[in-house]
Formats: sequence, structure tokens, C-alpha cells
Amino acid sequence: MMRLVPLKHYIIPVFIPQEACPHRCIFCNQVKISGHTSLPSIEEVSTTISRHLSTIPHQNRHVEIGFFGGSFTGMAIDRQEQFLKVAAAFVDTGQVDGIRISTRPDYIDNRRLDLLRKYGVGTVELGAQSMDDIILKKSGRGHTAADTVRASEQVRQQGFELGLQMMIGLPGDTLEASLITARRIIALGASNTRIYPTLVIKDTPLERLYLSGKYVPLRLEEAVTWSKMLYLVFEAARVIVIRMGLHPSEGLISGEDLIAGPFHPSFRELVMTELWREELEKIESGNDAKTLTVFVSPGHLNFAIGYKASNRLMLLKRYDRVNFVTDFSLEGRSYHVDYR
Repeated sequence: MMRLVPLKHYIIPVFIPQEACPHRCIFCNQVKISGHTSLPSIEEVSTTISRHLSTIPHQNRHVEIGFFGGSFTGMAIDRQEQFLKVAAAFVDTGQVDGIRISTRPDYIDNRRLDLLRKYGVGTVELGAQSMDDIILKKSGRGHTAADTVRASEQVRQQGFELGLQMMIGLPGDTLEASLITARRIIALGASNTRIYPTLVIKDTPLERLYLSGKYVPLRLEEAVTWSKMLYLVFEAARVIVIRMGLHPSEGLISGEDLIAGPFHPSFRELVMTELWREELEKIESGNDAKTLTVFVSPGHLNFAIGYKASNRLMLLKRYDRVNFVTDFSLEGRSYHVDYR
């Protein structure tokens, strides 16, 4: 019987730094977060896309170009059009399947959406960050939760797929407030989301608050726990969590640009490891079995084994041998076991 291999999704990131965004959120320094200091030229965008495509397998793939960083629709219309033309050319030749952009809720209107549709943009991601107006105000976002509601409705009414990004650990945030934001993201009809723990980045207003003792970031363990709980909420509603944790730029990895906060280059893996640990701890002992084999769904093998094989090591305390095997008939975090 032929075994169907699921499509693997790839997003080619093109970073548009802060030029497109006149607001200064207290946590934001796009240059240090993204590692990009200036707006890329058209040639650089094309080269970036081609370079990424050369590393992506040709079979069983779905590839999108994503314009991230600042606020794409905050740029001048002609500048947006230049970037979109480059991306659309890769779609027209069949090398890429779609285009997505990220922007602010208050930078959405029918004129901007018409331009995005003209060039085949399929997904619009909005940086909601929180659905609590007090938290938004403390963070200097410059928009309200009502702006996110209005923009989300416009995006969906115009036929785009809606993504809503959120941040955890912002000034004034609590676990309950973040859970409320997640539920409102679901209610607004988002098909996908991103969860970003707040970091204290060098040369930001948040750095000054932190150094003065007026802001305390989440600990890494807290951020993992919060993200795990949020993931379960989104999972139950079938909202895809595209990313957890900031993209690990060179400055963040080296610590040069990071003052404090729950940064980890494998943040998503930490969260998924904890989710799988909770499942694997439920496995009952197989009488006198010496070998345990855990069959997991595609894409979850490394998460099931755990960060630094932590879940496998946990099970090795009960079995002489522990194997993890991919089973293409399984989906999500489903699994079954075999005892020998």
C-alpha cells in the first residue's frame, strides 16, 4: 500500500526592518532582534529567496515567502509593490506556493488589502501582542484591542487567511491575561499564531525599566510553562502555532544584544518536550518488558525524544532500551507503544 507523506511547510523569511514602523514599542529594537540593519534592495530580496529555495527539498513541500520585521503595510505603496512584484514572480514560475506578510492592526485598510490581493498575498499576520488595553498601553503599542478586532474582521472579509501574533510577559501581563488573549485570537478566526516571550533587548525603553527594577521578565521555566498552556488552547481550537520564541539572531545567541529574559535558541523544542513528557509519563509499565518502542507521528520524533534526549532518558529509568519510531498513520501528538 502506498504511504502518503505529508507536505512539509517552509517559510522563506525576508526581514523588513523598522523603517516601516514609526511607533517605538518599549520592547522593540528591530535591528538587534532581526539582525538586519537596513531595508534590503530588490536584488537582495531575490537573492535571499533563491538561496533559501536551493536548500529546500523539491518533493512534498509547500513554500511561502514571508515579509517580516517592521510593518509591511506601513511602507509607501510603491515600496510595498516593489517587494511584492519580486515575490509574485517566484509564485508565477511555480517555485513558491504563496506570500504572507506581517503588519500592525492599525495599518490595515481596504486600499492596502487591495494591493496585497493584487499580488497574490494569501496570509496577513497582525501583531496583536495582547488583547488587554492596559498591557498594550504600558508596552507603547500605539493601538488598542479594538483595532485588532477591526483589522482582523477586514482581513477575513477580504478573503485572506488571518494570523495573529501574541507576546507573553509584557509589562502588566499575567498568565490569565495571556490565556484571554489566546481565546480572543481564536474567536477572531485566526488560522495561525506565533507566541513570542518578551525579551529585554539592548537600547530599548524596556531595558531602562528593567535596570531600574520596574520590570521583571519571565524566567525561562515560566515562559515554557505559559507557552505550553497556550499551545494546548490553540491546539484544541485547531489554530496552528507557527513559531514559539524569537528567531535566534547572532546578537541574541551571543548575548551581545540580550539584556535579560527567557531566550533560548531551541525554545519551541523546550515547550514541545514538556508537552510530550506529560504524555509519556502516562505510559504504564509493560510487566517485565525490557524494551519499549514508542511510535509517534511525523514531525514529532525529535520532540518526543526530547531536548537533549531528556524524555528518552526519563523512560530509560524504567526500561533497558527505549526506541522512538515514526508512524505515518499517526497525526499530531498521538502515539502508541510496543513492549518486548
